[in-house]
Amino acid sequence: MTPTYTLAPTGTGRPNAVLDLPDRQFPRSIGETVGPIRELYRRSKQREWNAATAVDWAAFDPSSYTDDQLFAARQYWSRRAWGEYGAISESPAMAIRYQMERREPDLVFFWTMRTHEEVRHAEVCQRMADACGGYLTEPVTKALEGSVATHGVRSMSFDADTPLEALVASLICCAEVIAFDVFVALIKITTDPVAKQVLKLIMRDEVRHCDFGWKYLEYRVPDMTAAEIDVCRAKVIWMIEEIELKGYHSSWLSEAPDLAEIEADRLVYEAGLGATVEEIERPLMIESIGRIRERMAPLGIELPMFDHPKIGQGF
Repeated sequence: MTPTYTLAPTGTGRPNAVLDLPDRQFPRSIGETVGPIRELYRRSKQREWNAATAVDWAAFDPSSYTDDQLFAARQYWSRRAWGEYGAISESPAMAIRYQMERREPDLVFFWTMRTHEEVRHAEVCQRMADACGGYLTEPVTKALEGSVATHGVRSMSFDADTPLEALVASLICCAEVIAFDVFVALIKITTDPVAKQVLKLIMRDEVRHCDFGWKYLEYRVPDMTAAEIDVCRAKVIWMIEEIELKGYHSSWLSEAPDLAEIEADRLVYEAGLGATVEEIERPLMIESIGRIRERMAPLGIELPMFDHPKIGQGF
């Protein structure tokens, strides 16, 4: 299998070295190269939805909930919107990298749709927060700003010493897969019909996002060097240890959790408005990391066992 792109130089020690690659526009091929990725692009086009009309917003009944539950739900759904907005802002960096490294056109096609889908997710979460009383533009607790802002992938997107495959492995095959597994549980435990609608719509798109990561990684691994695979392994471990297990998606995992946020999430969970709590997420985290480990092993990405004071050892 001959690569159709030029890899960025490595060993530069410069975080933006990918941008120093010559911006060659021609010859330009837009033919199908990675069939499974092109198929995901086609499916994305077929399954578009509108955040304003795909949800029966008129069915939401705020009178069914207390003021405390609604305010907690405003915080929760606003936080979800911030996270989706972060995905929007990381997307252009990845798209630029695809172009600068002259990657397969299928990636650019699908990623354009993926960016559009993240916009929908941010909008639908904002609308859900509005339904609960109003979208919040920033955390109630200022200390939370750093933990909900970004997981650091944008800063790695132009790093020539981080192979694109390592970004795909850590961001999508790890972080997005864990988030998806939580979504599956959320849909089961959420009782409010409008909140459940929102979650189902987001999950429909997230299935393709996760598929993209696995399909591209599986396509690329046969042509990767042992050193490149080692970087993939290191970045996945970093994503689990330094991001996921430090509370990026689940604040109860952080070393200094914000108790007010945890209590607010419990109110939302008890109201059936969309949140999960520690006792739901703890076994999910163990199972999710276990499945990621099993699927990466045949690709040569061997993950160690992990420890966390709130989860246990050797999971």
